[in-house]
Amino acid sequence: MKYLVLVSHGGLAAGVQSSLKMFAGDKTDQVIAVGLQEGKSVDDFAVDFTQALSGLSADDSVLVLADIVGGSPLTTAASVLADMGKLDSAVILGGLNLTMGLTGLVMKDILDGKELAQAILSEATAALQEFEVVSDAADEDEDDI
Repeated sequence: MKYLVLVSHGGLAAGVQSSLKMFAGDKTDQVIAVGLQEGKSVDDFAVDFTQALSGLSADDSVLVLADIVGGSPLTTAASVLADMGKLDSAVILGGLNLTMGLTGLVMKDILDGKELAQAILSEATAALQEFEVVSDAADEDEDDI
């Protein structure tokens, strides 16, 4: 099985995991969230991350979505995955947001490797846009012209 593993500073990973339950509740047993909590060390995070993945079998793989590329949660997760022998089969992306989580959860069993990464990044990029509100007054002014 391929698991979606969310890692972040603070509670972002757990928050995304909670929100995913609203969209894909039937698949959220395949989601693991671990956050580097305020006041905790990177070593504490490594222990928490290792414990969170302790139920994975030798055949299981992971899609890791982290909040910041190069941040302590991502680099520590990669180190732990290397120690577990799972780094080579892992897909790891930074910039965690809900769109990435949902796309990853839905597509992780369909695509692998670079194709999975590209699908997630493409959806996340498309979701980033300004939301503009047009007031009714502006519409009325245009009608008078």
